[in-house]
Amino acid sequence: MYDVIVIGSGPAGLTAAIYASRANLKTLVVAGVQWGGQLMITTDVENFPGFKKGILGPELMDNMWNQAERFGVEMNFDDATAVDFSSKPFKVTVGSKVYEGKSVIIATGASAKWLGLESETRLRGRGVSVCATCDAAFFKDQRVVVVGGGDTAMEEALALSKFASEVKVVHRRDKLRATKILQERAFKEPKIEFIWNSTVQEILGKDRVEGVRLRKVDTNEEFELACDGVFIAIGHKPNTEIFKGQIEMDQVGYIVTEDLTKTSVEGVFAAGDVQDYIYRQAVMAAGAGCKAAIDAEKYLEGV
Repeated sequence: MYDVIVIGSGPAGLTAAIYASRANLKTLVVAGVQWGGQLMITTDVENFPGFKKGILGPELMDNMWNQAERFGVEMNFDDATAVDFSSKPFKVTVGSKVYEGKSVIIATGASAKWLGLESETRLRGRGVSVCATCDAAFFKDQRVVVVGGGDTAMEEALALSKFASEVKVVHRRDKLRATKILQERAFKEPKIEFIWNSTVQEILGKDRVEGVRLRKVDTNEEFELACDGVFIAIGHKPNTEIFKGQIEMDQVGYIVTEDLTKTSVEGVFAAGDVQDYIYRQAVMAAGAGCKAAIDAEKYLEGV
């Protein structure tokens, strides 16, 4: 029996674990096989407070884990496969084991959608990114390509236009899906150019991004475009499959919360990208993890 079971091990989950265990609550982190969240596939992190020269994503997560371990947090490196929030104590199935918890903090995050190209995987962190807010500063006075036509793509393009010398948006249709106000801002920005009715077939480069090979969807014509960076901006998917039917979620799958962390089930809290589809920043996730742990502590005091 645990006081708090944290599902997820990114900045939100590990911060929640640090706060919960420091509050003398018996805490288990169900970390998952691919523990550490999206920062594990991020190279330089320059906007997380406290590191004047920046820090590597995996190093930051390793520091967080060591800090949590110092306070006695237990960790299981398997994936949670099922939950039961219908009665208390709550049950979390991990492999062949079933853990019971008086409270649960969901911090499973969200995953960026990718194009599914081999070259995209190979050059990830070497010019391929899914976060302009994180990486735009690395592309000062360079040429970048943004793939997508929704709000995410326009936000990425506008953020990149503050640093890059040119931003080319590649979209498979002849018009955008983004909200009108974002479209207007993008169309007014002189650095942003649109390449319509085109899809990315391959990202070019051996050790770094050197360009993209595109294909016109109407004519099948292929052509190459030189660039220094590629930002995939086709959306995110919350990692909430195992919570369907157990907790309230929106139509996309993000967990619905009140007062930032409280879910539709009393005693179950959510923090980070699993419920925050706006900011998607490590520091925001860490802050939400802190609040989730404090909310869980207050809930347990009243049980």
